[in-house]
Amino acid sequence: MKRLLTAAIAVPVALAAIFRLPAWAFFLLVLLLLEGAAYELVQIVRQRAPAAPWWLLLALLPPVATLLAWGLAPGTAVDGFWALGLGTLLTVGVGSGVLLARTPVAEAPFAVGTIAFALLYFAVPTAALSRLQHHDPWVLFLLLAIVWLGDTAAFYVGTACGRHKLAPRVSPKKSWEGAAAGLATSVVATAVWSLWRLGRLDGAILLIGAATALAAQAGDLVESLWKRAAGVKDSGGLLPGHGGLLDRMDAMLFAAPTLLLLLYLAGFEVDR
Repeated sequence: MKRLLTAAIAVPVALAAIFRLPAWAFFLLVLLLLEGAAYELVQIVRQRAPAAPWWLLLALLPPVATLLAWGLAPGTAVDGFWALGLGTLLTVGVGSGVLLARTPVAEAPFAVGTIAFALLYFAVPTAALSRLQHHDPWVLFLLLAIVWLGDTAAFYVGTACGRHKLAPRVSPKKSWEGAAAGLATSVVATAVWSLWRLGRLDGAILLIGAATALAAQAGDLVESLWKRAAGVKDSGGLLPGHGGLLDRMDAMLFAAPTLLLLLYLAGFEVDR
């Protein structure tokens, strides 16, 4: 019941933000949410390296996300030096920060790898979500349908008739039956969206929807890796029935950049 009540509040709020907020305000909202998710991740991994400068992740996330969002903005001329600058920030910046913080040698490699990965883990979807909303809110609506409806179907079908474990060491409750139901539901949602917005069933959109759904499921499992390694069930307790912000956003972290990239590679645009 808590899960349904939280969704009943979150869904209208999310839709209002997507369709009503200007691009800059939506970007700041997403950045705030993922900064909160990053904070939850820090609490999960801190036990493995308690003396590491985890504040680096929280401090560098806003500029890295802003840089990525700027690079994805229409008309921006992004060249190799822009990519070199981002890579330098992730390698030289993070490595030097961990070194200067006098992180214990035994903790340093874990801290460097985790902070560098987590920066992209949160910054890339922040930029992708912002770009999708700026391009066409209805495309972002499609993303929410793929992720949220697929997750709901996977949860209830897996709970009711899941027999074959999908990844027992990572997420013991997830099943192949639930994953299949989630994928099928996401594809059906994509088909309905295609008929509604395009007036036809677009084969490329259906394939992109399926790939996005698979990315969402992978994102869910990757977040579970962090939690199982730390021995925690949820990343937080902010959202009753759903856990923390990271628990709610985990699938979106992989799905958003996947959808944006595939739409770009397919040369697909939606008339506004």
